[in-house]
Amino acid sequence: MAQFQGPRDWGRLLTAMLTPFHADGTVNYEEAAKIAAHLVDEQKNDGLVVSGTTGESPTLSDEEKLSLLTTVLDAVGDRASVVFGAGTYDTKHSIHLAEEAEKRGAHGIMLVNPYYSKPGQAGLYAHFSTIAKQTSLPVMLYNIMPRSAINLETPTLLKLIEDVPNIVAVKEASGSLPQITEVCAKSPAGFRIYSGDDALILPTMAVGGHGLVSVAAHVAGRELKTVIEKSLTDLAAAQKANNRLVDLIKAVFSAPSPTPIKYMLSLNGFDCEDVRLPLVKLDESQKAVVRAAMKPFAHA
Repeated sequence: MAQFQGPRDWGRLLTAMLTPFHADGTVNYEEAAKIAAHLVDEQKNDGLVVSGTTGESPTLSDEEKLSLLTTVLDAVGDRASVVFGAGTYDTKHSIHLAEEAEKRGAHGIMLVNPYYSKPGQAGLYAHFSTIAKQTSLPVMLYNIMPRSAINLETPTLLKLIEDVPNIVAVKEASGSLPQITEVCAKSPAGFRIYSGDDALILPTMAVGGHGLVSVAAHVAGRELKTVIEKSLTDLAAAQKANNRLVDLIKAVFSAPSPTPIKYMLSLNGFDCEDVRLPLVKLDESQKAVVRAAMKPFAHA
């Protein structure tokens, strides 16, 4: 069993990074390095989550996932946190990915609710605790009931925090503000609650959240960083900054993610529009919606 080495400050703004592909469907690692540097240096992200669902992880092989991790660590690991999406609906497979990510120098791992199988709260506890105990890396849990078809209930989360020292954060994408509020109110000091929904960053910060794991930060990271930072000191300024992002965030999720954000970032000059089946590219009417929302951020 791995011995936890202590938490790492991942920062307040992390992007769930997309995965660029060549036209033939292979991973474009060179472009991934460029995008990672852009997200950190130009979009002011504190960290990146590699091989999450925004990175189309269900269609990536283990070798591709781990090669992406190495690529991003080489590109920005000296100046940003790099968290690896090790979660699957197979506990044994997730342990393997967590162990391999630790060998390659990941700064943490993210574990999503096991999708499709709906294991119940006892199963969620066993799944997450079993994986976390096999690594010394800090762990972020990812509660996304709309996609996983099961909610990580607050009592289960609190028991995991109490029993497993290296579970240090949660990406809360349940969509339930009452639940997010309860998690913020009842979690111990030092536990970090990240919004997993760009549209809910301001209310999440208002009830005690730590930050955001974002999709929109591919193109509006600086603006989202302003929302987060101003929410701590100047609510009116945070509201003003947040209001500018409403249409953009709506467009980011106007079609199956990450298809819109890949097209958005391609408008800023990156070779990243291609997706892997079962996703398909945006049609022309969908692209028009995205372009309209992107106008204020085209050179972000």
